[in-house]
Amino acid sequence: MSLNATLPGGGTVPALGQGTWHMAENAGRRREEVEALRLGVELGMTLIDTAEMYGEGAAEELVAEALADQRDRLFLVSKVYPHNASRQGVVEACERSLKRLRTDRLDLYLLHWRGGVPLEETVAGFEELRRSGKIRHWGVSNFDVDDMEELLQAPGGETCATNQVLYNVTRRGPEFDLLPWMAKRRMPLMAYSPVEQGRLPRGGALQAIGQSYGASPFQIALAWLLQKPNVIAVPKASRADHVRDNHRALEIRLSPEDLEAIDAEFPPPRRKRPLEMI
Repeated sequence: MSLNATLPGGGTVPALGQGTWHMAENAGRRREEVEALRLGVELGMTLIDTAEMYGEGAAEELVAEALADQRDRLFLVSKVYPHNASRQGVVEACERSLKRLRTDRLDLYLLHWRGGVPLEETVAGFEELRRSGKIRHWGVSNFDVDDMEELLQAPGGETCATNQVLYNVTRRGPEFDLLPWMAKRRMPLMAYSPVEQGRLPRGGALQAIGQSYGASPFQIALAWLLQKPNVIAVPKASRADHVRDNHRALEIRLSPEDLEAIDAEFPPPRRKRPLEMI
């Protein structure tokens, strides 16, 4: 499988990154979380996904503590709250994130989910940040096909680089129309909660397949996702052993028989489903 995904502009990013949702919420685990992030970067998982929402900025500060000296190796992603997504609000929110992250630029800046601000305003703010060098790319999160169609009608909307959504082996709704829509436009999909925050079913196909690879069900679920073309996965791992487990998923190449067994237990969608969020 490819170790990279390609952005619409032609640049590549690691297909397996590191998420930070629910990190920096327990002071007693901070050292462990810092070490986990640093290990992930050493293993090549240099895409770091965070947001101003995560711990109200605390996750961004954790990333800075862990990785400020690694900045040039990173593809750094953060997100703006919908209520901060006016043209000026986006710029101001980005400045706050940059300060917390101790950097002068973001590689990718996302609208966390759609709110009440017109998309034209948000895109204008993103484009202003891009022109000034504060961000390299921008995108969205939790957008369905109709939202994406509307986004592309906004001035500058065609420069959207990605859409981050809930997607994993148990949440396959995006496969019906969103993934094909994005593939047609050569836009990678970023999958958050790629192992359903550790709530995948025990036993069944994932367990059986895992036994043949000496892998856990979670590694099989992550390998399944990484085998999809132009999909980026951003699992959170707050311990070093979990980081290593996630990284090993890159080495697992599932067979057609494995994929059939997964489809039998977790069927692909046959009709449109509302986009899910957690």
